[in-house]
Amino acid sequence: MQLENTSAVVTGGASGLAHATAAAPAGQGARVFALDLPASIDNAQAVDGVTYVATDVTDPEQVRAAVEQAAGDGPLRTVVNCAGIGPSARILGKKGVHDLELYAAVVKVNLVGTFNVLALAAEQIAQTEPDEQGQRGVIVNTASIAAYDGQVGQAAYSSSKGGIVGLTLPAARDLAQYGIRVCTIAPGIVETPMLATVSDEFRAGLAAGVPFPQRLARPEEYAALALAIIDHDYLNGEVIRMDGALRMAPR
Repeated sequence: MQLENTSAVVTGGASGLAHATAAAPAGQGARVFALDLPASIDNAQAVDGVTYVATDVTDPEQVRAAVEQAAGDGPLRTVVNCAGIGPSARILGKKGVHDLELYAAVVKVNLVGTFNVLALAAEQIAQTEPDEQGQRGVIVNTASIAAYDGQVGQAAYSSSKGGIVGLTLPAARDLAQYGIRVCTIAPGIVETPMLATVSDEFRAGLAAGVPFPQRLARPEEYAALALAIIDHDYLNGEVIRMDGALRMAPR
């Protein structure tokens, strides 16, 4: 899948690993549309080839408008879903039972938002002319090792990311007739601005739990893996862990 002179959509693209991911296809000549909330876009660093589009991934009309904008500068070939939230809450906490609205909000943003973008982007990609291999596009979703190794306080987050893992194969099979591939990356602990608020000691402790390399993952490594998936025509319906062989302890 060639990226030059095509369009790409990256959700959550104004910060964190998604920001690095948006820059990667832009560096290969793609016109990238980074979808994010207005507050995140206000603080985003400008990147050549990246256009920020204020979009709530859970809103069908906003997403449809955003992917149509990308397709209008297309053809739209690639989508990387990175948008997500991860508040922590125990099922039985000091303030009582896990708030149901919080649980639903996490699942709505992470899982429903991912499906919303996947489906509406696929609608646009399916209208493009296929390449010589019959391929029209690639969609890469973001799960987490929390889908497999959920810790205390991660019931909502792990549920949402487990849903993305479960979505991968049926989505790939469903969209195969349109020449669209679907894969998922399940990253471990990534060095993002979210970790900037924790102490160096705590960050070092997280890194020490990774067998090798004994450090936190870098956003650029996620971006490189996303590009590798896009480039590898036979990768489809697969979830790839990117975690340095880390298996998270229960707490």
